[in-house]
Amino acid sequence: MKIYTRKGDAGKTGVFGGKRTYKNSARIECIGTLDEVNSTIGLLRAKLGPEHEWQTNLHRIQKDMMDMMSHLARPSDSKKENPNPKPIDGAAFCEEWLDALEASISSPSDYFILPGGNEISALCHVCRTQVRRGERTLVTLMQEDPDSVEEYVMAYVNRLSDLFFTMARAEMDKEGVAEEKWQLFLYKRKKKK
Repeated sequence: MKIYTRKGDAGKTGVFGGKRTYKNSARIECIGTLDEVNSTIGLLRAKLGPEHEWQTNLHRIQKDMMDMMSHLARPSDSKKENPNPKPIDGAAFCEEWLDALEASISSPSDYFILPGGNEISALCHVCRTQVRRGERTLVTLMQEDPDSVEEYVMAYVNRLSDLFFTMARAEMDKEGVAEEKWQLFLYKRKKKK
């Protein structure tokens, strides 16, 4: 079977249930952005190496993202049901990992920090910013077709950006790389006054 079908040559692509939509629609923009995140996670995993302690959790996130993208590809008016699993516990999974990472870091997260540090930390920040863009596209899709974006997807994606921020910090802490601090979080500045 050939990889090309020529069906997208006119600027449209298929969505779950058989309908076709423009490739720049909110739905396809959203799925495409989350696909970028998934690819960057793949690059992060490749840089970490196969024995790294984060591999299992990152692998799970990649599979969950594939499932979420498949559900986002289904317009709410589609009569066909999507048989793929729904990672409804994704936000809780991220929170558990976040708590463990936070406990391992020697200093609290009180500052906005400049992305960078080392290659792994910088890649975590790339994932974080791509996830944030994905979250914005989810909101656009939600405004266009509210019933096609389930609450668990929004919660999971929101937690992922926090997770990648914390992973970046954990990597730097583990490697003894100093964070380049920008300024205190706003709520921390208010407490100091």
